[in-house]
Amino acid sequence: MRTLTLLASLMCMALSVSAAKADRRVAFVVGNGTYKNVAQLPNPPIDAKAMAATLRNVGFDVIEGSNLTRDQMTEKLLDFGRKAQGSDVAVFYYAGHGIAVGGSNYLLPVDADIKSEMDVKLGAAINIDLTLEQTMGDAKVKLVFLDACRDNPFAAKIKSNSATRSVNVQSGLAEMKSGEGTLIAFATGPGQTALDGQEGNNSPFTRALIDNITKPGIEIQQAMTSVRAQVNEETHKGQLPWGHTNLIGAVYLNQAPTTQVANAAPTAAGVVPAATGGNSDGVELEYWRSVKESNKPEELNAYLSAYPNGQFKALALARLAAIKSGPSTTTRNLNAGVDPATFTDDASQLTEDQIGLDKGQRRDVQRRLTGLGFDIKVTGAFSDYTRTVLKRWQAARGYPSTGYLNKLQHKALLSEIVATTPTASDESAKPARRASAPAPSAPAQHRSGGGDPGAAFVGGVVGGMMGGMFRR
Repeated sequence: MRTLTLLASLMCMALSVSAAKADRRVAFVVGNGTYKNVAQLPNPPIDAKAMAATLRNVGFDVIEGSNLTRDQMTEKLLDFGRKAQGSDVAVFYYAGHGIAVGGSNYLLPVDADIKSEMDVKLGAAINIDLTLEQTMGDAKVKLVFLDACRDNPFAAKIKSNSATRSVNVQSGLAEMKSGEGTLIAFATGPGQTALDGQEGNNSPFTRALIDNITKPGIEIQQAMTSVRAQVNEETHKGQLPWGHTNLIGAVYLNQAPTTQVANAAPTAAGVVPAATGGNSDGVELEYWRSVKESNKPEELNAYLSAYPNGQFKALALARLAAIKSGPSTTTRNLNAGVDPATFTDDASQLTEDQIGLDKGQRRDVQRRLTGLGFDIKVTGAFSDYTRTVLKRWQAARGYPSTGYLNKLQHKALLSEIVATTPTASDESAKPARRASAPAPSAPAQHRSGGGDPGAAFVGGVVGGMMGGMFRR
């Protein structure tokens, strides 16, 4: 009996170890932009943050960095190499300056100062082929995304210091061949240059990657076809991503439900399963978490550009306002009185019915939501769209997101300072007036008043942000 028990225990341990090793996903994500010796690139760090959030949402252990020196990149690569050993899927993503010299491709740390081909060969830049071989050579599936096909900023120096012999210095990056189980994708074709995109936004290539590679049930090569089409259309046929693949089976970063993939073709590591929770809301949440504490306006603007109607829009605007002028003492005092239970008590149709909102009070709720940046028609009826907007407001404030109100949430909403002029979306034929008087539960001093509506709006969204932080 003891023998059987021991065998059973050993089998359980073996299964546990096997499960722990199953589907290990590791990613290296770096964006370099603040170069010291050549023109700076504003968007690669923003691109890297967005990509890191996207990959984390589908189960990747991400080694992330921005604006790294040669030593810092080496340190990150060593960490990545250790973690990628024997992994099921390894992803290498880089955005920033890259150069092609003598038919080989190199990535540039922010402290690179290259004057000749010798500088490149002796380590001032990072050889891509060697790096990929050393860090992810034994991963079962290897995915490489290079958003580095920009003009060589050191081309003139290298050529001028190589007068004694010819040196091949080209625009963009040189063609690369993928080994078994590998997909390599460039922002554009070999020898061509890619667009960096508008400042404070993602590049066209990275934006397309984020939009497509983690869609549920989409195989990676199918996703890359969509990436090429999206970039080609967005750049009016000015840029067409290029790639080379030697994958030996289907690879899913966010696999479809089991019933849809039962017959999927296996990779060398088997069909790549998806992490739970891979959906667009989750991607947005991860993106927001990556920038919500940032003091850089360009990172917050990048979130607003990616999600112009996102559930954290008001918080992003508030953060931008706080960076520009500092948080408002008045707003902090206003939200100090929010009942902590507001952040934990669920709301439902029943709790909303208990408030007893009449049509005028419902219209007031809709006006206030609009004044806080959650645009909505003022009808006095809580339609499905109103419920959706309420969910966004609740999520932005840190309240349970149900789409319904309870007394505490209603009181908190009435306490927020909002712009009082009804918008064009108000379906009432009545002349412009101040928002309806708040319910008796709201203190009179918290009503909307006169003054600059723009300042009131900023105060309101900053108030929402501080309220959402209250429970922490």
